[in-house]
Amino acid sequence: MQRRSRNGVALAYDACGAGDPPLLLIHGWCCDHGYFTPQAEHFSRRHRVVSVDLRGHGESDKPQAPYTMRTLADDVAWLAGELGLRRPVLVGHSMGGLVALNVEAQHPGLAAALVLLDSPLLPPEGLLPDLPGTLAKLRGPGYREFQRGYVDGQLFLSSDDPARRRRIVEGMSAAPQHVMASCFEEMFAFDHELVAAACRVPLLYVAAETLLSDLGRLRAVCPGVVTGQTVGVGHFHQLEAPEQVNPMIERFLATRLRGGA
Repeated sequence: MQRRSRNGVALAYDACGAGDPPLLLIHGWCCDHGYFTPQAEHFSRRHRVVSVDLRGHGESDKPQAPYTMRTLADDVAWLAGELGLRRPVLVGHSMGGLVALNVEAQHPGLAAALVLLDSPLLPPEGLLPDLPGTLAKLRGPGYREFQRGYVDGQLFLSSDDPARRRRIVEGMSAAPQHVMASCFEEMFAFDHELVAAACRVPLLYVAAETLLSDLGRLRAVCPGVVTGQTVGVGHFHQLEAPEQVNPMIERFLATRLRGGA
């Protein structure tokens, strides 16, 4: 991992491969760059690929401060400039997709396209969690046990690999409490519809089997969005089924960035 310091906060990242357009991979809540290993390995054969650790995650610094989507997006945009990434494709999983959308809204013209992998964008009716209750538990003394139960109970299918599932549950529960609670709150603290409607670049949304986004509402807000859905895998489909996810990203890039319809 390499590091760059932004206003005293070290941001870690990994880089590999060569070729345009570059891909900038943005992980989800309480995760790190390793949650994109299959994509980094695959796409680095033809593209420059940068995988980030957002502030508060992985090997990046974890200051005591609010972890707003605006702050995380500004970090990503700053890092793209520091590394000379010209018109990167931003690929975000879960919370990382919300960060990618905020990059587009706050820094129009930076990204060539966005790929959102099962992000909780415009959640369907009844899916939005009880935010006050959830936040109270994430800020309480039993936060790790609560978060383990939440992740294990909400984000997997019975068909997902059991060993990988255990590693993810334990890995995510190791996040610092202040990061865990603040990021969860901030994922739902901005106007999803306003930020989605501001997107002016090609957009791909790939859902998992259990929908975290109201796709009909998303299509109404972003008429040009391309949508796909993986089969037989849960929320971490980029790890569980890269043979489904990677070809969808490839086809999207081929048809939306290189003169396709």
